[in-house]
Amino acid sequence: MKIYNSLTRQKEDLTPLESGHFKIYVCGPTVYDFFHIGNARPFIVYDTLRRYLLWLGNQVTYVQNFTDIDDKVIVRANKEGITSKELAETMIGEYFHDADALNILRASIHPRATESIDDIIRIVKILVDKGHAYVTDDGVYFSIDTFPSYGKLSGHNLDDLIAGASERVSDTESKRNPLDFAVWKFKKEGEPFWPSPWGDGRPGWHIECSAMSLANLGETIDIHAGGVDLTFPHHENEIAQSEAATGKPFVRYWMHNGFVNINYEKMSKSGGNFFTVRDLAQRYPYHILRFFILQAHYRMPINFSDELLDATVTSWKRITSSADHLAFVAKTAPDETTKSEEEQALQDALTTCRYNWKNAMDDDLNTADAIAALFELVRAANTAASSGDVSAPSLLEARDTLIELFGVLGLDPSDTQEEAVPSEIMALVEERTKAKEARDYQRADAIRDEVLAKGFKIEDTPQGVRVLPL
Repeated sequence: MKIYNSLTRQKEDLTPLESGHFKIYVCGPTVYDFFHIGNARPFIVYDTLRRYLLWLGNQVTYVQNFTDIDDKVIVRANKEGITSKELAETMIGEYFHDADALNILRASIHPRATESIDDIIRIVKILVDKGHAYVTDDGVYFSIDTFPSYGKLSGHNLDDLIAGASERVSDTESKRNPLDFAVWKFKKEGEPFWPSPWGDGRPGWHIECSAMSLANLGETIDIHAGGVDLTFPHHENEIAQSEAATGKPFVRYWMHNGFVNINYEKMSKSGGNFFTVRDLAQRYPYHILRFFILQAHYRMPINFSDELLDATVTSWKRITSSADHLAFVAKTAPDETTKSEEEQALQDALTTCRYNWKNAMDDDLNTADAIAALFELVRAANTAASSGDVSAPSLLEARDTLIELFGVLGLDPSDTQEEAVPSEIMALVEERTKAKEARDYQRADAIRDEVLAKGFKIEDTPQGVRVLPL
C-alpha cells in the first residue's frame, strides 16, 4: 500500500515500524459543540484506513483524543453557566452518538487532555530543562529558534509568518520569537487550572496532543492524521515539541484530508457556514453521509449540497437494490454452475472487481475508485441476475463480495434500513395476483396504480412478485 506523506510530499510504501502493527494517532474533536460534516470527514476517512489495515491482516492501535480543555470549551461553558468538565462530558456523549451512527469504530484509546496533565507537565519540564522552552509572565513558551527544522511539514516561509505575527504586538511582546507558542498558560480569572512547577495554569493546545500520543503510542508512531487545516500550526508545533523533547522522529507518515466546502468555500463554525451531522441526520440517514464522504478521494476538497446528497441516496439505493435482488433471484437459481457465458462473465467481473478495488485502496486509500469498482460489479451482477442462466452460488458470491468490500468502507448494503412492507400493501399485492389469475387485468392494473400511489412499486419477475419502496 502507498500513502501520500504530507511530510515528504510524495507517495511512499506504507510499512509499520513494528512488523504487522500500525500505531495511529488521529486528532479528535474539541468538545464544545456538535461536530459538523467537515469535522466528520477525518473521522470517517481514517476509520476507513484503520478498517482496511485490519482487513489486510494487521494489528492497529488507534488513538483519537478528546480536547476537553481549550479556549472554546471554557468560553462555551461560562456562557452556559456550567463547568468545562460538565460541558465536555455532555459533548463527548453527543460525539459518540453521532460517531457510532456513522459506524466509526471506537478508538483503541480515547485519551482526554484533562486526564493527561501529568504527562503534559513532564514533557514541558523536559523542554524547559533542555532549553527548548522558557518562562514568561503569562506562561511557558516553546522556542522555535532552538528547533532548526521548524516548518518542515507545512513548508511555510518563516520570515513571512514572523512578519505577520509581529504585527500583533499584544500576542508577541513576551515572546523571544513571534512564532513561539505556549505549552503552558498561566491561570486567568474564570478558567480551570492545575498546579505546575512554573505556576498554576493549563496546557496549550499543541502540547496536549504530543503528550497523549507519546504516552499512549511511544516516541515514534507510524501515522498521524487530521484535516489539512491542522498542518500549521498544530501539527508543525507537535513535531517541534515532540522531537525536541525525545530527540527522535515523531511521526513516519503524515496524512491530511481536504476540506468539505459550502458553495466552494471552506465549511467552518467560525465562518457560520456549517451543518452539524446531527442536523443533517434529520434529513439523510447517517450511512448516506458516510457514503457521501467516501465517494471522493480523501485529499481532494468536497463541495457539499443537497443535490449531491440526493444523488448519493440514489446511488446507494442502486447498491442495496442489487444486493437484495441477487438474494431474491438466487432462491430459484440452479444450485450448480451453469457453464453459461453469463456465468463466466459474472465470475470475470468478480475477479476484476476485487483486483481493481484493492488496487484503488492500495493507491493512497482511493475510496472513490474503489467504489467505482464496486459499481462495475453491481452492473455485471444485475445483468447476470436478469439473464436467468446463472447459478445461485455465483449470484450469492457477487452479493457477498459487495457486502464484504463495502463493509471495509464501513457500509452495509445488506441493511436497507427500510421498514417492512406494510400488511395493507401486501394484501393489495395478493389481491392483484388473484385478479391476474382470473384474467381480470383491468383490476390488476388498478391495484398496481393504487400500490404505486401509496409509495411502493410491484415488479413481476421470473422468480415471483417483488414489492419495493419507491
